Amino acid sequence: MLVLNIASNLKRLWGEIESIALACGRNPEEIRLLAVTKTLPPDFVETAHRAGQMLFGENRVQEAQPKISLVNAKGLEWHLIGPLQSNKAQPAVELFDVIQTLDRPKIVHKVNRCAAKTANTLPVFIEVNIGEEPQKHGVLPQELPGMVELVDSMASLDLQGLMTIPPYHEESQASRPYFKKMFQLLAEVNRSRQKPLRELSMGMSHDYRIGIEEGATLLRVGTAIFGPRWQR
Repeated sequence: MLVLNIASNLKRLWGEIESIALACGRNPEEIRLLAVTKTLPPDFVETAHRAGQMLFGENRVQEAQPKISLVNAKGLEWHLIGPLQSNKAQPAVELFDVIQTLDRPKIVHKVNRCAAKTANTLPVFIEVNIGEEPQKHGVLPQELPGMVELVDSMASLDLQGLMTIPPYHEESQASRPYFKKMFQLLAEVNRSRQKPLRELSMGMSHDYRIGIEEGATLLRVGTAIFGPRWQR
């Protein structure tokens, strides 16, 4: 039953992404689905992979370390989508293919130093606190130009785009103005760039449909694929 549910949920989501994208004049191939596996055991990852899912997201470095090593699947792309502490930067760089949550100069410098020890540049995103909520991570919108300039100056980092978590409301439509603002911020950043940023990571299980309509290229979805979270 678990295998059937995960596979059927993924199939439904891929179909929804395509139909919503086409309905709003977008190319569905521009939109990727990131399966969020926080708190879930490795066999959930393997089941999703057998159904065709390749992108996975984890929130915590210390949880991802043992899990990623136990997953028996090839070619997966792992994204860190939770806050990154300085003392976890080295294992994060070693574990993840992409870090989506650069949110302050200190962590930018630290991740760059850690990435410099590898042979490749590390794809990264800047996290934006679009709702300007004091309890949340991310740069404020007015701080974004300076942060983009800083990340661009790092030899071992490759800036891909922006990521955000809007203020939570039960009604998914409440996310729309925040997603619109993120799309505008990306456009503003790209006005002065020779190499435009193409990624916009926004939209989760309750508001991914709005994310698609407002320009998201990466949807971070957990519950809609795997069901309610397991308790730690």
